[in-house]
Amino acid sequence: MSPIPDPPAGWRETADRAVARGRRVDRFLPFLDSPLSHAGYVWGTTVGWIWGSIWSTGRVERRAGLWVFRGMPRWAFRRGGVCVGGCYLTGDDRVTDRVLAHEAVHARQWRRYGFLMPLLYLLAGRDPLRNRFEIEAGLEDGNYVPRRANR
Repeated sequence: MSPIPDPPAGWRETADRAVARGRRVDRFLPFLDSPLSHAGYVWGTTVGWIWGSIWSTGRVERRAGLWVFRGMPRWAFRRGGVCVGGCYLTGDDRVTDRVLAHEAVHARQWRRYGFLMPLLYLLAGRDPLRNRFEIEAGLEDGNYVPRRANR
């Protein structure tokens, strides 16, 4: 695994603004933490199970409340892996407890936002230092910034 690059100066303030902006948006979203959002979480988990079952060549296990599908082809997920509902889809790299803690937050986000999660995540952008979902899940645990960068 290659070293994590140092984030740009002022990244923490940018991240804090992204989270605050996301929380303001949440006030206008219906059905958060509702039976409908739970249905979206179940749908996401089903999609994750199907995708993982098709492409995973590694061990499938239950860890940190997630179904972890390993051995996925590189094109089947972004960066180190992806959380879809209650499934974490990843390649052959070692899955650490810290990464699982990060992905478990994403699973909770799926339960909160349900069907809206993929759209909201897309709208939050690809830059993890500005994506409120990655920030809330922990940039350090997600290997987006080195641990020392938060100090």
